Amino acid sequence: MTTPARIFSSDNAAGASPEIVEAVTRAAAGQARPYGADDLTVGVRRRLGEIFEREVDVLLVSSGTAANALSLAALTPPWGSVLCHRDSHINNDECGAPEFYTAGAKLVPLGGEDAKIDPEELRAAVRHKAGDVHSVEPSVVSLTQATETGAVYTLDEIGTLGSLAREAGLRLHMDGARFAGAVAALGRTPAELTWRTGVDLLSFGATKNGTMTADAIVVFDRSLTPELSFRAKRAGQLASKMRFHAAQLDAYLTDGLWLRNAAHANTMAARLQDGLKALPEVDLLGVADANIVFCRLPRQITEGLLGEGYVFYHDRWEPGVTRFVTSFATTRADVDGLLEAVRRYAG
Repeated sequence: MTTPARIFSSDNAAGASPEIVEAVTRAAAGQARPYGADDLTVGVRRRLGEIFEREVDVLLVSSGTAANALSLAALTPPWGSVLCHRDSHINNDECGAPEFYTAGAKLVPLGGEDAKIDPEELRAAVRHKAGDVHSVEPSVVSLTQATETGAVYTLDEIGTLGSLAREAGLRLHMDGARFAGAVAALGRTPAELTWRTGVDLLSFGATKNGTMTADAIVVFDRSLTPELSFRAKRAGQLASKMRFHAAQLDAYLTDGLWLRNAAHANTMAARLQDGLKALPEVDLLGVADANIVFCRLPRQITEGLLGEGYVFYHDRWEPGVTRFVTSFATTRADVDGLLEAVRRYAG
């Protein structure tokens, strides 16, 4: 009998989908042109164009941090500002990479429930000291989809924020580290959730959802591609054997694997959320639209789980607050094992 997995700290803990491992093995045979001129990389660009229902440019990178930082650098001058949620990944978890790659642009954190930017706060921020040479210039809005709390921006919410950005002359970036989870949760098309609501650049995450080392920047405003290409090379993100990144994304996008993986992760989070909801000792925080569940646990439950070898974030945000993350590889047995342990220590 397989022992249930006990790492719920991040979907990065999961391995890779078998289809993706097989694709990398196939790509290792023979020769291919380097630096993204290979057939696989060209094919991924074409496939993403089909998925997003328009011509796009695509830069394959090795991490979400690289995708975010390079995208923001292409959208923001050094004297500009990036308007983002205070709980966003770019604000809290990228070690200043956006500031570094933009050569000093300032991140301006905004509030809002469920880690979604509040429209009224954005309405004020896009105009704040605009044109004032003594201040940073509002330049780009960055949305995280799905958010860091597992919530998902609806189509209307993206449209509202996108309109506020466009009316003020700002660009719109989307950190889509868990974009597949948002698409699966909403049942809307990738096009509707991005360029049709004004998104200029998308950080298209895949490593949290089944690939090994490959994420991408999807470029809707193709006038940005030349600058992005130079920035990617300068940042060490133009891989000489790009076909190995491309092989992963090609398999990821084939036959809807990316959406199946995300839908499964979402389903496992919903199962976990439902199980926790039934326990009076546990307070759920927010709603898990995608694959992240936040809750407040009594100390004895947290200590009991840690003692059994469970791995999860706790007390990082405030005492008692815990985050559990499911993935494409999480099984029902994994979730049920965690719930059984929580019940045991709940007494």
